[in-house]
Amino acid sequence: MVSSEWSIETKAVQAGYSPKNGEPRVMPIVQSTTYKYDTCQGIADLFDLKAAGHMYSRISNPTVEVFENKMAQLEGGVGALALSSGQAASTIAVLNICEAGDHMVALSTLYGGTFNLFKHTLKKLGIEVTFLDPDLPVEEIRAAFKRNTKLIFGESLSNPGTKVLDFEKFAAIAKEMAVPFIVDNTFPTPYLCRPLELGADIVIHSTTKYTDGHATSVGGMIIDGGTFNWSNGKFPGLTEPDDSYHGLRYVEAFGPSAYIVKARVQWVRDVGCYMSPQNAFLSNMGLETLHLRMERHSDNALALGRFLEKHEKVTWVKYPLLESDPNYELCKKYMKAGSGVLTFGVNGGSVNAEKVMNALTLAEKVVHVADVRTGVLHPASMTHRQLSEEDQRRAGVLPELIRVSVGIESIDDIIKDFDQALQQI
Repeated sequence: MVSSEWSIETKAVQAGYSPKNGEPRVMPIVQSTTYKYDTCQGIADLFDLKAAGHMYSRISNPTVEVFENKMAQLEGGVGALALSSGQAASTIAVLNICEAGDHMVALSTLYGGTFNLFKHTLKKLGIEVTFLDPDLPVEEIRAAFKRNTKLIFGESLSNPGTKVLDFEKFAAIAKEMAVPFIVDNTFPTPYLCRPLELGADIVIHSTTKYTDGHATSVGGMIIDGGTFNWSNGKFPGLTEPDDSYHGLRYVEAFGPSAYIVKARVQWVRDVGCYMSPQNAFLSNMGLETLHLRMERHSDNALALGRFLEKHEKVTWVKYPLLESDPNYELCKKYMKAGSGVLTFGVNGGSVNAEKVMNALTLAEKVVHVADVRTGVLHPASMTHRQLSEEDQRRAGVLPELIRVSVGIESIDDIIKDFDQALQQI
């Protein structure tokens, strides 16, 4: 049985690394910046992209490559690129096909850091971004596209609003407009949701979250589906000669892998935001238990959501697998489970929300999400603090909203902690 036929659970454990006789069974950390070659011509071929191999750890590394290969197999892509953070993944994913004077469409239900990146930093680079409510009719979304629109971007499960992306709707729009559909799949992970099978063209991750799963390693990942037609006339950066590689044309030279190769050998070469071997080693180790953790995270989150729904001091709860949630049908359609993040509001608004958070003892207040430990955060005053109140609401962030990253501890202990905290208001 070849690895491509393995189930996703087996791929999470074994994909990406095949040791030869006498080699380490566990992927080793190659803590080296440089690599030795037998001939000058061999190095020249690497620099001309005529041969595969590692020339410098700013661009590639054997340990990081194993992690990339595993993520590509889990998402079903033709290749992957590991980066220093999720923000770096979002940035490179866009800059690889957009330049000054271009335009992109993004759904408004985004993580605060991504929203700031798109609204403020890309603007400084001459890239215009239009933010749209994902619930708008297709006609209004289509009307936002321009002749210079290069992509549409969304999150499969939004942070922190836990809104499920309607893949069918937006994949159809992207195809009609002849632009790639880029999806951030951080919260569901490839175990719970498969964007490339649902119409996405490029998938990104903050591997800092559930991929690593243990709050040890910051990282990001871009996975190329290899299905988009870059030769449709809108993407000269992939079809016209690259002077920095003596006139090489990416689509001509690399076919379905053109996008991900360009991202590595052009952008990461020049910007230098590649993942470190140590972080790749730890994140790959986290992936080995991805399927087990995501099942437990999801089960615990659903149980906590059902408890909070019935609590007299809770005004509302959002979790996509609650029957009362407006995302319930979409979650059942596109995801295997609801992931481990939920949000809720309490009586008394933001003042009492702070009291509840301060009263928790098992759940810690952390500026992080999606690891094995239960944590809470107040997005309006933390992760989305730089957004205006209007932009916060467009992103699904209400003043009283508490985001809970439900861990894999005993659900009885988690519920008891929230119950005693709620009794303080």
